[in-house]
Amino acid sequence: MTVRQYIEGDLPQMLCIWNEIVEEGIAFPQEELLTPETGAAFFASQTYTAVAEENGRILGLYILHPNNVGRCGHICNASYAVSSGARGRHIGEQLVLDCIRQGALHGFRVLQFNAVVESNVHARHLYERLGFTQLGTIPGGFRMKDGSYVNICPYFRELGTEPA
Repeated sequence: MTVRQYIEGDLPQMLCIWNEIVEEGIAFPQEELLTPETGAAFFASQTYTAVAEENGRILGLYILHPNNVGRCGHICNASYAVSSGARGRHIGEQLVLDCIRQGALHGFRVLQFNAVVESNVHARHLYERLGFTQLGTIPGGFRMKDGSYVNICPYFRELGTEPA
């Protein structure tokens, strides 16, 4: 498996993976599915978009972009998506590690996750293992697909240092 910058030909598979996460309604804040047109514009607008590919099949992806502007523009944010059929293969870990490298290469100093759903224990354990620090808990910060509210846990990590 390789993690690389996406190309236009990857978009159909990327849309399937991204929209699968949105439809699950338990991790991403987005509610609208991406179309070929909106997806192409969305992925192209990021600072960096990468895919995890194996034998021509896209297994996962991430987007990297500024978390804020101006005096806080050195902080970036990212979102990760792994196809449900490929989970449990440590693809997310490879995506996060590449994102850490790309964030530093693009001049960011900090990678911050604003809204990690508290029940997403696999992601939270991964982030903590890779040197991210939880900033606290925001009670009821995420509305699940079923309409209930759950806590979110912001995380951050300085870039330019190797993961623990």
